[in-house]
Amino acid sequence: MKYSRIIAAISTLSIATLSIVSCESNTSLEFKRYYSEGAEVYQTRCQNCHGNDGAGLSALIPALNDSTFLKKNKSSLACAIRYGMKGAITINGKAYEENMPAAELAPMEIAQVITYMNNSFGNQLGIVTMDEVEADLKNCKLIPGSNYLQLIIKPSR
Repeated sequence: MKYSRIIAAISTLSIATLSIVSCESNTSLEFKRYYSEGAEVYQTRCQNCHGNDGAGLSALIPALNDSTFLKKNKSSLACAIRYGMKGAITINGKAYEENMPAAELAPMEIAQVITYMNNSFGNQLGIVTMDEVEADLKNCKLIPGSNYLQLIIKPSR
């Protein structure tokens, strides 16, 4: 009798847990997966330059907390990550001239790290999917004779 009550309690708890978990939408779960995986990619591939708080490195490396810049350049971010950047960019009225090295990341990893950046450091720009990244990568234009990306970056201000 005692065991049947314990089993009944465990069953009730399991059903309650499933009910709570199933209330979360697929979109929410997908976002959480992209975000958490993106955090790992960021920590291993981006954090050394852009910092653990996305603040960048003073006059050398731009901060990643400018959602206006990220929004305006959404379709160029995957290309910048994959192929790197060469040449000056302006963010928040500040020019940066350091080159950004290319990152040998798969489209899924790029989508994950962009989702992480877009929703960290004060940004709230939502998910970027692998399909979006793959479409953006098809439109990348490299500087002739180099592996660097020819970006038309829109300044944030």
